[in-house]
Amino acid sequence: MSLADLTFDQWRTFELPTARRVAEEAAGLVGGRVILIETTEHIGAPLHHVRIERNGQEFALIPGGPVSLGFDLDRWQPTPQQAADYAESLEQGFGYGPDLRAHLAQVLSPRRSVVLATVLMAVKDENLTELPADMPAALAARGLRMPSPDEWEHACGAGADTLFRWGNDCPLDRIPYGDRTGSQNQLNAFGLRIAYDTYRTELTSDVTAVHGGDGGESVCGGYGHMLAWLPMATANRNPSMVEFVYGPDGEDLCEDFSTRPVLAL
Repeated sequence: MSLADLTFDQWRTFELPTARRVAEEAAGLVGGRVILIETTEHIGAPLHHVRIERNGQEFALIPGGPVSLGFDLDRWQPTPQQAADYAESLEQGFGYGPDLRAHLAQVLSPRRSVVLATVLMAVKDENLTELPADMPAALAARGLRMPSPDEWEHACGAGADTLFRWGNDCPLDRIPYGDRTGSQNQLNAFGLRIAYDTYRTELTSDVTAVHGGDGGESVCGGYGHMLAWLPMATANRNPSMVEFVYGPDGEDLCEDFSTRPVLAL
């Protein structure tokens, strides 16, 4: 079996020696070396995360296969505190609908099933060195590519069906900027530093979505606590930020955006 065909479900059944063998095989395919294999608890079961170093950059193994992505609004209810916080934002003129559910329907990708290849993905996003349209060629020169939106969401959520990669809740007594105690500061289940700073805006191969943050718009705009955290929601495609990044105001910018390179196996 090709490593690219390894599935997330298979990966979760492996004992540590098998996971180590797969990690070494993956490192060999890309000319890298394994620098970490660690097992953590995730969604009620053990999950190995693997870190591979190649040319001075660290990558995590992201097993694919059939996975579910997006957010299922039909199975979700906001807490009274979340609903009240959004209502306050609405009174100030922010939000896309009469209630939080309506707002989320406008900004989150829908629940869906996809099949993904297993890849290596950069542990940290990196600032763009070229304009967005020129980044694919710049990455290809290093043997890399931009992730797809589906790859980004799967890498972020790691199989979790919650609003954020850490759960459905976020602190409503503070905004994420400057917060050093929240779950966003922890590596995710695959060992990625992802969806960690609302000022970070990660681009993928799809120009209709950006991920992980909104450039700080909601934070510095005083949108309210719930709306300040939502840009880091796993399925949030930040439509207002898309208009800026790929519109006339953002066409000459690159240093304010980032991407998360992918190594194919």
